[in-house]
Amino acid sequence: MSLDHLESVSLPVDFSEFDEVIDVRTPLEFEEDHLPGARNLPVLDNEQRMETGILYRESPFKGRKLGARYVSESIARHLAGPLSGIEPGWRPLIYCWRGGQRSAAFATVLRSIGWRARTLEGGYKAYRRFVMDGLVRWLSNSELQFRIISGLTGVGKTRLLEALHREGTQVIDLEAMANHRGSLLGTVGIQPSQRRFENRLHAALSEFDPCRPIFAEAESSRIGSVYLPPSLWKQFAAARVIELTLPVPERVQLLLEDYQHFLQEPETLSSLLELLGKLRGHAQVSDWQTQIRQGAWPEFVTSLLENHYDLCYRRPGSPASNYQAPADQFTLPDCSMESYHQAARQLRESEAAFSS
Repeated sequence: MSLDHLESVSLPVDFSEFDEVIDVRTPLEFEEDHLPGARNLPVLDNEQRMETGILYRESPFKGRKLGARYVSESIARHLAGPLSGIEPGWRPLIYCWRGGQRSAAFATVLRSIGWRARTLEGGYKAYRRFVMDGLVRWLSNSELQFRIISGLTGVGKTRLLEALHREGTQVIDLEAMANHRGSLLGTVGIQPSQRRFENRLHAALSEFDPCRPIFAEAESSRIGSVYLPPSLWKQFAAARVIELTLPVPERVQLLLEDYQHFLQEPETLSSLLELLGKLRGHAQVSDWQTQIRQGAWPEFVTSLLENHYDLCYRRPGSPASNYQAPADQFTLPDCSMESYHQAARQLRESEAAFSS
């Protein structure tokens, strides 16, 4: 009788049944994307995988033999290193690209020790297919109730999402998932790959109740280097829009608070602004550079808003926008978090009235 069903699991799977998820692919494969919460314990490094692949094409026997040597050496290092303190009863889930030899070899050794290691059928490739199929199914639901927060740059759309989340409302922060604020100056670190962004989106959507409203910020179809799935973009186009407004001085104050890194590294800001020369004119960019050198930050941000960002704004309901005309508008007096929490509470009340 085959014991394969006891040694592997197929998707969907309850990951809480396992003590740890182990990705045995190369560091490059892992960096591009991996299962949520996985730890990388590669059995082949990047160069070894390439070397064995080339050799395998010349001679499958020699390729497998070299691969087996590298895999055995790597497993031995992991046992002597990161796995040296693991106690009996450990239950890891092991996966590789297709659920083939790399994960099977590692799991076989772990099981021989006495640990309850299992492999993921189909490996990462099956997980990726599971994610994309799930996104299509989830976003094809015509009863989804997305609510879009729109408004000019600096009105605090992200702050309102944070307040809504704290008030118990369903929120999806796409900019946080993309690690980008959606503009020329919006880079906040290394962006995820498209695959990892979609995996994060799938994980977030899977936790929502589709019968309750889901609030999101009005985004372009691309956030930095990652793209929104077309089905999500289509859902956003049909969603109810709430427009947020804030006085210009308060927008300036908010941006100065949220973009402190530019005040500390003005050289980076100056180099980015040079990219706007063709769009806004070199004279305008020169004026901005002068304000930066002088440390005239409120004046600089005010000018940047009025002479660049506000000109780029595609008002919902206009021919250039993907979004419907605003169904409601909230005008905040200032950029304090209390104001955003007050707006969040009012939004919850208006949603209850709208749904009744």
